[in-house]
Amino acid sequence: LVLLAESAFMLGRDGEFLGILERAHQAYLDAGEPLRAVRCAFWIGMNLALRGEMGPAGGWLGRAQRLLDREEQDCVERGYMLLPASFQREGAGDHAGAAALAGQAAEIGERFGDRDLFAIALHQQGFMLIRQGEVKTGLDLMDEAMVAVTARELSPIVAGVVYCGVILACQEVYEVRRAKEWTAALTRWVQEQPDLVAFTGRCLVHRSEILQLQGAWRDALEEARRAGERFALQLNPRASGVASYRQGELLRLQGEFAAAEEAYRKASGHGWEPQPGLAQLRLAQGKTDAAVAAIRRATSETSDPLRRAALLPAHVEILLAAGEVEAARAACRELEDIAEQYQSAMLRALAAHARGTVVLAEDDAASALGALRRAARMWQELEAPYEDARARVLISLACRALGDDDAAELELQAARDIFAALGAAPDLARLDSLASPTSRDTHGLTARELEVLRLLAVGKSNREIAGALVISEHTVGRHVQNIYAKLDVSSRAAAGAFAFEHRLV
Repeated sequence: LVLLAESAFMLGRDGEFLGILERAHQAYLDAGEPLRAVRCAFWIGMNLALRGEMGPAGGWLGRAQRLLDREEQDCVERGYMLLPASFQREGAGDHAGAAALAGQAAEIGERFGDRDLFAIALHQQGFMLIRQGEVKTGLDLMDEAMVAVTARELSPIVAGVVYCGVILACQEVYEVRRAKEWTAALTRWVQEQPDLVAFTGRCLVHRSEILQLQGAWRDALEEARRAGERFALQLNPRASGVASYRQGELLRLQGEFAAAEEAYRKASGHGWEPQPGLAQLRLAQGKTDAAVAAIRRATSETSDPLRRAALLPAHVEILLAAGEVEAARAACRELEDIAEQYQSAMLRALAAHARGTVVLAEDDAASALGALRRAARMWQELEAPYEDARARVLISLACRALGDDDAAELELQAARDIFAALGAAPDLARLDSLASPTSRDTHGLTARELEVLRLLAVGKSNREIAGALVISEHTVGRHVQNIYAKLDVSSRAAAGAFAFEHRLV
């Protein structure tokens, strides 16, 4: 019965899994084997808890504990029953207490030679240490748990749980290289079992995230759609929300805004927060006020540093587009502090990118260039072409502000080639608005003033120009006044007419 239950679970038949395991639990009680009955009750309770059915879960885990309390001998089941207590501490925010209980469970698993308990407890302990900021120690423990998985020492359910938990932890701390390695291993494990349903949805989500980072957007979108189909088979709404959000992100980047909005709505309907993607969509649609309100609301509701790190890059970008440079600077400093605490290459790249963007908005192109060069180099090392291209656009703007038009054009063309290969339609459209005027006679205008004039001439407001050039609205106003003085005009319409007449656009 236990083997049959495991088979049902791996085939995604959760209802059958629970029913069969309940029969096994009763059979063990009838046979006078209470400790094996405890194991069955443990897995029933944990599965119900993962499904959000906390009342029945608590009942089964309480039954398991009561049966265990009747036994006097030391046994491995005592280690298993420490895990629900660890998860409870985690839910209460007591990560140190959760790590300590998981560590005790791992010690019991090792003492009794129970590889399943040892691996799952070690993985939980590592996750809790990461949440406390002890990233290296936590990741080392997770790597050790993964050795048992890749050596095929674990039961199938525990192998899947550890695979997915370790990859999730790597992604939470932006440990991209480890996430790639373990996602590749999980993919091989899934592909070896063609009928497998359990864990395949999560595997597809992980693959989608990695493929998106690597620039394989079409493949990433297909994996996200397949993940949604898998989660639907398992009747897992929250997980379906993750898959919908991933689809929304990829559709937004490719300029399919209506489809992206629908995907974000589905994610929200399934209980998944659609930010920062939805706020970034609003910004791309020109709805800056809505974008600011959304990203501020999402950030204010989040206190966990790593979750805030997922919001802060978009927070910086949106606030700069709204001309709120001081607030963007504060968000950038917070992101830098988190990157310093967790020491991941991707967090450092995000922080350097944000720093360069903010400094450029403050019209300090020379300082911005250093930060942006660092960001571009790190994005290249992480094999993240889209982020590299975005950094190159900003590098181009900084070079142009410093008067090096040749370097600016080279960077802009490199970014254009990457965006074209990816299918990043909104970014390509934005590049067209940043292209340099062809006229050699600039009528005394600086490179930055020419950029402002080009956008002004096509009817952009000061706020829209600030967002396009990643500078403050106040700075745009100063440039507009300089343009008026140099061209001897007194209105936006006259400046625009001058620009078209003298081929500055």
